[in-house]
Amino acid sequence: MTADSEVATAGYLRGQPVVDALVSLLDLEAIETDIFRGVSPQVAMQRVFGGQVAGQALVAAGRTVDSQRTVHSLHSYFIRPGDPSIPIIYTVERIRDGRSFSVRRVLAIQHGQPIFILSASFQLAQDGIDHQAEMPAAPSPESLPTLAERFVGFDELWEVMRQIPQPFDVRYVDDPPWVQRMNGPREHQPHRIWLKADGVLPDNPLLHVCVVTFASDMNLLDSVLIHHGLAARLDPISMASLDHAMWFHRQFRADDWLLYVSSSSSASGGRGLASGQFFTRDGRLVASVTQEGMIRLPNG
Repeated sequence: MTADSEVATAGYLRGQPVVDALVSLLDLEAIETDIFRGVSPQVAMQRVFGGQVAGQALVAAGRTVDSQRTVHSLHSYFIRPGDPSIPIIYTVERIRDGRSFSVRRVLAIQHGQPIFILSASFQLAQDGIDHQAEMPAAPSPESLPTLAERFVGFDELWEVMRQIPQPFDVRYVDDPPWVQRMNGPREHQPHRIWLKADGVLPDNPLLHVCVVTFASDMNLLDSVLIHHGLAARLDPISMASLDHAMWFHRQFRADDWLLYVSSSSSASGGRGLASGQFFTRDGRLVASVTQEGMIRLPNG
């Protein structure tokens, strides 16, 4: 690590304590049958992070399903901005419990209004046909710069980011938006990131899925921005997640390295569409994700 990056790392909130705080964040309080309460971290954010409310809602759904059934898909909509200063109430509706599948619908409520809605499907383990997409080539995560090193030379950006707890070790294979924007648009190319929880997680399969659900919202819309040579906080753009869907194909651990590969197929009407895939180090495709987000320019 260079002297510059050592300075940049000072005060960086990371490691096992931050991972433990994430686990605690996802450990909802049961306040009544099928009703749960979640809180937000005490950081200066104007609205609740989308990955947090999605992860917490999935925890609420999973708490009402037999532990032998694992989540295989979720579909969700972000309805209103969440208020990080007050708790979020999650109400779960038990839509169906069949022989193989269970379906739950979760409503997240603040100030008496819904801010988020999620539907999730859970399945008993079954055998069947098996194939997958091939994992793209990527250098090992250990050979890549740390997140702090990626911010060297971008002091104002790092001053903001270093105040936010970082429960994930993130290693960009391709340049992040704040670097890529200096080179212009990067069209029709996937965006690759290695990431993992920056510590050890408990042996709870649902928790690992919820942690990756949390992480999936962190960088997905970057593939839209990079397509146009834009970067959040450096360009005058407004962004917000609109909807989010995930499919979980195979079991994994969120505290092992995962290659997150994303791309954007379309942007129009003040919206951008992005899709991503998560691969383990040994090449197994474990999850897929698609999201549409609001992305507005000043004249939009």
